[in-house]
Amino acid sequence: MSVMFDRVSTREAFGEALVKMADEYPNLMYVAADTLKSVGGTPLKNKYPSRALNIGIAEQNMALMASGMAASGAKVFAASYAVFSSARICEQIRTFICYPNLDVKIIAGLGGLSGGQEGVTHQGIEDIGILRSIPNLVIVEAADAASTRVITEAITHYTGPVYLRLGRTASPTVFDETYTFTIGKANLLQEGEMATIFTTGAAVSRAFQAEKLLRKEGYDVRVVEMPTIKPLDEEAVLSAARETGLIFTTEDHMITGGLGSAVAEVLSTQYPCKLVRIGIDDEFTQTGDHEELLDIYNLHPDHIVSVVKEHIKAK
Repeated sequence: MSVMFDRVSTREAFGEALVKMADEYPNLMYVAADTLKSVGGTPLKNKYPSRALNIGIAEQNMALMASGMAASGAKVFAASYAVFSSARICEQIRTFICYPNLDVKIIAGLGGLSGGQEGVTHQGIEDIGILRSIPNLVIVEAADAASTRVITEAITHYTGPVYLRLGRTASPTVFDETYTFTIGKANLLQEGEMATIFTTGAAVSRAFQAEKLLRKEGYDVRVVEMPTIKPLDEEAVLSAARETGLIFTTEDHMITGGLGSAVAEVLSTQYPCKLVRIGIDDEFTQTGDHEELLDIYNLHPDHIVSVVKEHIKAK
């Protein structure tokens, strides 16, 4: 199945949208830990040099500088790679950003397997699980460039801590300029009655491809994008459970702690039904191209199709 790719990556789309937001918000600041260029900060640096700071490889200092600037009235974007924007600065996010509920947006590039050829040290496959339990923190993941622009504008307007997960290279095109985003709300992409696939980030394109293959074989499957993983759209989950009775999640993340775990928590406490999580198993991953790694680690459309068919037949 042929796939169209975006003109720019999600991190480049973020940088484009950030400049637009900086025009609107004179108090908008950007601080990066030697990642100004690689996480979309160059356009802002070119237009507003004093508002884009690169402090070197010192992520914990970056987080503390961001919290200090936000406490002084700035709207701050702190950017690094997902591994470092979660694990390395977890305590700073918890205590100095989320506890005082400051207006800091943590921008995480190289989310999931998009770290690719950088290997395990730069593949942020556990980040959402690490951060999801922290109060006050909104966690958002963009699927492509078009959605990134809309999401960046929305989280800028929002006052409070946000973690935005981005990729590295150009993503398969899923959305266009008509994309809509509201924090805490799911987007219904395809109606269906036999089962529901909840999906987010780089997995959205894969879920869409799988749905098309399933439909050709007579399987009527609903597809729902979950751009906000926290707060989760619980009503979307419960409606899908009541109406289709079979739930799948697909994500470029460990199946522990991410979207699948969030959906499982809702179902187990409010409407128990069959849930199958599709993503990276409990293992460290290998080096490679992002799209190839998605294929290897359970997100090939054909694999999704086979799993969905197996459970629909057993339903």
